[in-house]
Amino acid sequence: MKRFRFIAVLIIFFCTIEITARENTYPWLGSHRRITFRVRDIPLPDGFERTVYEAGSFGDWLQDLPIRKGQKKVRLYNGQWKTNQSAHAYILDMDIGDENLQQCADTVIRLYAEYLYSIGAYDRIAFRFTSGDLFRYKAWRIGIRPKVTGDRVIWEKTAKTDTTYQGFREYLNVVFLYAGSHSLSRELKSVYPPDRMEIGHVFIRGGFPGHAMIVVDMAVHPKSGRKIFLLVQGYMPAQDAHVLRNPKNRLLSPWFEVRPMKRLFTPEYNFNWMDLKCFQE
Repeated sequence: MKRFRFIAVLIIFFCTIEITARENTYPWLGSHRRITFRVRDIPLPDGFERTVYEAGSFGDWLQDLPIRKGQKKVRLYNGQWKTNQSAHAYILDMDIGDENLQQCADTVIRLYAEYLYSIGAYDRIAFRFTSGDLFRYKAWRIGIRPKVTGDRVIWEKTAKTDTTYQGFREYLNVVFLYAGSHSLSRELKSVYPPDRMEIGHVFIRGGFPGHAMIVVDMAVHPKSGRKIFLLVQGYMPAQDAHVLRNPKNRLLSPWFEVRPMKRLFTPEYNFNWMDLKCFQE
């Protein structure tokens, strides 16, 4: 009996370590919140098998994104409810701040930057402003700040070294302010043919405004070879990032099917399959 109790305690201990380690990779949750439902827990249509990614990869990290339980409506940055509540199926458990900053392309930037931050790849966190200027997080960490005048950016060391997570979030707010779908679309590389889609790829159309959304999960039917995927978007004004419904196929929703011969219709924006891009490693 003592042996079985000891084994049970070990199982609980190691499960707790695994859960804590996972939650530490999503630091916006804080230490008091537990992840109870994730992207990978969203039910699959019959016959499909979820795509498995290497532990620690961007795809694996996106599949483990926490889903908010209990909140059914998308909330705006100012605390008000979004007017259109028919576009989403699930809401990510991720804060958006209290300013109108984290919109569509910003949500994609936030997720990729948070992943890089979680694995300590600080040197890889860098995004271009609409002006074309490259803003590196490693520069921000040592106190270098941008001074923007019109289209001109001057870099000055005006702050102390800051390696905190809060400092990282302040860096992202500056990126959100001066970057967008136009600049991000230029940074990403096209995925061709588009049926080579992977988790972490981005549908994006640069513009003023444009739009962007990111693939956060995929599955395949082993017999037919059909591929399906989930999409997350932010939107204007800044609002909770959310998993989209499929407006054209209620039986498949919230999953979308990889069908490059047809346009991709989402609840609030439509893409061509040639709009699919990916981050450059």
